[in-house]
Amino acid sequence: MHTVLVKYLPERAVGSCLELIMQNQVHLKIVNERVTRHGDYRAMPDGSHQITVNANLNKYRFLITLVHEIAHLVAFKKYGRAIKPHGVEWKHTFQQLMLPFIRPEVFPTSLLPILARHFKNPKASSDTDARLSVALKEFDPQNDKNYIFELPMGSTFRIYNGKVFKKGNKRVKRYECVEVASGKVYLFQPNAEVELLTN
Repeated sequence: MHTVLVKYLPERAVGSCLELIMQNQVHLKIVNERVTRHGDYRAMPDGSHQITVNANLNKYRFLITLVHEIAHLVAFKKYGRAIKPHGVEWKHTFQQLMLPFIRPEVFPTSLLPILARHFKNPKASSDTDARLSVALKEFDPQNDKNYIFELPMGSTFRIYNGKVFKKGNKRVKRYECVEVASGKVYLFQPNAEVELLTN
């Protein structure tokens, strides 16, 4: 397991993550990319605990996702199954488990203040924190995708499933975009990654 984790995690986080996995008897599966999620946790019918994490994540996002999923398991064990998946108990557990990793030996110093801010009140997904998502993207391999907030108003773009949209106005935090084929309006997070078609 150690040699596998070295490929996916920051070097100085491997030992502590291995400890968390062993302590909680986690069966970790590293899987092909799923567009809708970075990872998930499942209590299996035989009583074991399975966590899956996408193989395509950069090592910092992989670490955050792995600890996020372990926090579900730890929170359920400690507080029972009746708690909300991303409620106060999970948030507190995630903060506690993540704290030892938020240091310059593990994360680049540019990420530390953004992580500190995020973990004051962690979200259900690191992607819903636009600042953190954009900061983490700096460590991804180059791709031809753009963020919605970067696109000019009125430009058309394609999302992962092939649907085409036209960018509209910003509503508080998210953007109203019209699906070209149906005319329906959808709301997009500013940091959604899309393929620009026309300006």
